Amino acid sequence: MKGLRAQVASFDRGARLLMVNQFAINLGFYMLMPYLADHLAHGLGLAAWAVGLVLGVRNLSQQGMFLIGGTLADAYGCKPMILAGCALRTVAFALLGLVDTLPALIVASAATGLAGALFNPAVRAYLAAEAGEERRVDAFATFNVFYQAGILVGPLAGLALLSWDFRAVCAASAAIFGLLALLQARALPARPPAGRGTEPAWRAVAADWRAIAANRPFLLFAAAMTGSYVLAFQVYLALPLRARELFGTHTGEVTGAVFAVSALAALAGQLKLTAWAKRNLPGPRAIVYGLVLMGSAFVPPLLVPDGGRTGLVAGAAGLTVCAALLAWGGALLYPFEMDTIVRLAGDRLVATYYGAYNTASGIAISLGNLAVGALFDTGVPWLPWAAMAATGLGCAAAVAGLHRTGRLTPGPAPVPVPG
Repeated sequence: MKGLRAQVASFDRGARLLMVNQFAINLGFYMLMPYLADHLAHGLGLAAWAVGLVLGVRNLSQQGMFLIGGTLADAYGCKPMILAGCALRTVAFALLGLVDTLPALIVASAATGLAGALFNPAVRAYLAAEAGEERRVDAFATFNVFYQAGILVGPLAGLALLSWDFRAVCAASAAIFGLLALLQARALPARPPAGRGTEPAWRAVAADWRAIAANRPFLLFAAAMTGSYVLAFQVYLALPLRARELFGTHTGEVTGAVFAVSALAALAGQLKLTAWAKRNLPGPRAIVYGLVLMGSAFVPPLLVPDGGRTGLVAGAAGLTVCAALLAWGGALLYPFEMDTIVRLAGDRLVATYYGAYNTASGIAISLGNLAVGALFDTGVPWLPWAAMAATGLGCAAAVAGLHRTGRLTPGPAPVPVPG
């Protein structure tokens, strides 16, 4: 804890505020979202397809709009987009507790996703600029500690508030985002956007997007990393499915414990792993090691036996080890991944690059989850775990290849040329 305090204190006010901001964002989000499906299905009595539609709209609006959010941050500044995202999520979360018709719930859900698309690339671009080239890796490592802490505390806070009512959860979440908007409006220093000259806005945006599409090293890196996001998401999909197979009616308790292990492992290991990697590895190699660790996380569930008390104990151990290795792999690679994106962007249009990267990752998660679900449906117990382990190793090999051929040592990024 002393090391974390010293690390946080070493950054300027803007970076410190963004770290606290990210904890509060995840606190507000995760105190509500894990319980939304149950509220829609049992509190409001919606059919399963309607619940899926509401949740799907949130994901689609966020993932689909990341590129737009990043573009707006580069055009108008990161601070306005951070404020707009927090304000919009305040309204959206309040609506989720007040409305009960499907159209209104869809609007609130879409607004929730759009809010994330507005502030997510802006926060990361602002932090990258605030930290500077020499301290970006440390800044993102510390940022991830706050990120994971919010994920850990949020569901516990939401569970406590559920003893009153789901509307209390929504009100508390909305209040957090409202306070965040006010705090950052007063305290977050403005960073003016780069000038775009006198050309029409649509021409500037089109030129920016063409420059990203022409940045082959960035596109290859984004493609190589998509598998890591599919693997990280399995804390929400594959591990609960395995817990259901092993523990039946106790799935919720086991899944909650696994989720806590994942967050605690990331919190405990982030700064130590980053410090070790900075001493011993070049950035791309740290990413490769992280991907190997994430792929190896799926070996324990592949090897544990089924049936009997021994099988249950081994199964619980396999899930726990899987969650911990996934968290440590993600913690190892994350700061270097964020730094690599800035480098491949040539320190220009950073929010737009983050937005494009997040959009690609979101698409990969959606397609990857369909594939993982289909593998579970085959009824071949070892197949999903073997496929996910192979995905991690394949991504590691791809990033290692990019590093070996010099594609992750960027030259000048493509410069936008007005069309």
